[in-house]
Amino acid sequence: MIKKALISIFNLFTLTSVVYAQDITGTWRQIDDQTGTSKALIEIRKESNNSYTGKIVKITPLPGYTPKEKCVNCPPPYTEKPILGLDVLKGLKHDKENNFTGGKILDPLSGKIYAMKAKLSPNGKRLQMRGYIGVSALGRSQTWIRDSP
Repeated sequence: MIKKALISIFNLFTLTSVVYAQDITGTWRQIDDQTGTSKALIEIRKESNNSYTGKIVKITPLPGYTPKEKCVNCPPPYTEKPILGLDVLKGLKHDKENNFTGGKILDPLSGKIYAMKAKLSPNGKRLQMRGYIGVSALGRSQTWIRDSP
């Protein structure tokens, strides 16, 4: 009887961690791939079409650096929009296991839009983002760290 209860509890925790590991909704700390510092907090939400969208909810500039307030070089519909509150990630969809593909990501500092894919760590706490033009080999990666579920 105790053995069956322990197996049931173990199975419940295992299933819960698998579901959690595939869910990328929540707030993520964007870590700059060149400096290793936090750039912003991004809130990822799931849309009705099962794609994910990410919005900048907080900017965390380096000390002594005044961040841009508007998306100056960005294409429409982003032109001259405030960076805070801007949807910078769109269309990302769960592919298989912990992989996500088909998204687009905007760099509000350069105004460029990149194709993107992502891979969620097995524990659900790190999101490895890859932005690229054309092929994935011609791009940059960033690691985002889960700030909250």
